[in-house]
Amino acid sequence: MEKGSLKKSRSQFIMKTKKNYADFDPNGLSVHQGVFGLPFTEKDANIIVFPVPWDVTSSYSAGSSSGPEAILNASRQVDLYDPFVENAWKTGVFMKPVSSLWQKRSAVFRVKAEKYIAELEKGKKSPLNSTLQKINERCGDVKSWVKQETSDLLKQDKLVVVLGGDHSTPLGYIEALAEKHNAFTVLQIDAHADLRENYEGFDQSHASIMHNVLENCPNVSLTQVGIRDFCEAEKNKMDTDSRITTFYDRDLKGAQFSGKTWKESVAEIVQTLEDKVYVSFDVDGLDPKLCPNTGTPVPGGLEFEEVLFLLEQIVTSGKTIIGADLCEVSPGSDEWDANVGARLLFRLCNLLGKSNDFI
Repeated sequence: MEKGSLKKSRSQFIMKTKKNYADFDPNGLSVHQGVFGLPFTEKDANIIVFPVPWDVTSSYSAGSSSGPEAILNASRQVDLYDPFVENAWKTGVFMKPVSSLWQKRSAVFRVKAEKYIAELEKGKKSPLNSTLQKINERCGDVKSWVKQETSDLLKQDKLVVVLGGDHSTPLGYIEALAEKHNAFTVLQIDAHADLRENYEGFDQSHASIMHNVLENCPNVSLTQVGIRDFCEAEKNKMDTDSRITTFYDRDLKGAQFSGKTWKESVAEIVQTLEDKVYVSFDVDGLDPKLCPNTGTPVPGGLEFEEVLFLLEQIVTSGKTIIGADLCEVSPGSDEWDANVGARLLFRLCNLLGKSNDFI
């Protein structure tokens, strides 16, 4: 969003907030069905949460296609005070309905993918080729759908947060942003490097998202934080690609054990970022006690407030967060993962709004 357009949108939104939402009680019981119990419409909101209930290529365990609905339900229990963003609810957040069509398609194609993966695990080199082709076609359709929908929202000067689904889901959105903005950095918070090429034969694999970003968006650089599970080919790419800067979880922890503060490490991370930043948040970047049901949990990882401190320092530094995604939240049999996911989403939206002067 250009500065002039941003200021105009902000002024119009403040007027609408005073006029239409004067009776909203941020301290009261959640009586609205919107995300976080907020009263905003899509037209009035500054930030649109775009849910993508897609989880087909997950190579370990599935479930994140149910993440958006579970987070929406859990969000109505989130208190609306944010210690970093005063009057955070006034940012203006609206979540679009979860697409039942894409959720049903995800379930159908997940079954096909599981059969295909099972054949791979038996050592067959090219099993079920027609099935793989159909899966790749449908995953391509998801990318196109996400790109078109988010492009339309960007044209309306909306800020967007994609809510996955697996980590393949934001690719179309990142491509849309790459067409709108000049150089920016994708800040990837993740346990995995996600730099595999066509992992298991899937063009849009969750394990290939950052490979695809770098291939499709030449004006984008990548800073990775919390990485602790990767293959040798990915390590070689991280070591040799000048567009990639990686802060391994092991190194970050080792620095802390040796007396380096998290604030000092964060300052080094922030220095690697362009003035514009996109936050790609795979929840397995956190310690798995915070996301036990995510598809590919890995020991180690970041604490909740460590990640928030990093994001807050990005905003404090004067850099602009131009968009974000939150992926791989899988509800499991209880509400814990969705509870954590809802609070992460709330704080992400608030930081996005503050970074763009909407609050």
